[in-house]
Amino acid sequence: MKKFLSVLYTGWCGIVFVVPFLFLYPFIFICIQNKRWHPFGHKIVRFWSQIFFLFTGMIIQKDWKFKPDKNKTYVYVANHFSYLDVAAGMNIVENYFAYVGKSSVSKVPLFGYMFDQLHIAVNREDKNSRSKTMLRGIRALKNGRSVFIMPEGGIISKQIPKMAQPFKDGPFIMALENQVSIVPISYLNNYQINPANLFKWGLPKVIINKEIKTEGKTSKDIEALKKEVYDIIQSDLDKYYGLEKTEYLG
Repeated sequence: MKKFLSVLYTGWCGIVFVVPFLFLYPFIFICIQNKRWHPFGHKIVRFWSQIFFLFTGMIIQKDWKFKPDKNKTYVYVANHFSYLDVAAGMNIVENYFAYVGKSSVSKVPLFGYMFDQLHIAVNREDKNSRSKTMLRGIRALKNGRSVFIMPEGGIISKQIPKMAQPFKDGPFIMALENQVSIVPISYLNNYQINPANLFKWGLPKVIINKEIKTEGKTSKDIEALKKEVYDIIQSDLDKYYGLEKTEYLG
């Protein structure tokens, strides 16, 4: 019975995801034709995310240990165990930002084109793509646009809720290059609500942790920053699930 209800709920989530998107897409499409209009396109996509969480009954429970300044630029980093994480990020972060995500998203009709225009797609198997992604992320930050990256490099953990190690250098290089703060975000239970391709109703729980300032730090501090971010997010996960502390193996 529970599986049947999950299938029905998954179908409803699919409808709530697709129908508003198709309705809003013409407006998004117009906004992404001119870079000056991209912030408006971003706001429409954020509105779409809010519709999704509202009408699926998944009201995000946000624990604000730090409230980012809407007028400042940050590098947001989070654990990544579920596809729901991306939609949740759009709902949580109020700053204008660019996601750094896998290039395979670009193959999805309509959504892929929107992602390519508003965000930063990366092919992690291609060194040139990774280099271009780094430059685009650094440029976005220099232009006053925040960046959101999952430092694990995808949904790759074999021991959820333990994060995959080591973290990718990208988000930390971008933050150091621009001397902007890093904001760790902990998604506590998204993967329980959205395991694989199924949805089970629940209230997503998220912690927005205090910023980690990078002023005065250099590339020599990358490993220390990676460990600090890992310890913050993994500590939240360990406490939530009653697990023992895990050391970062960078």
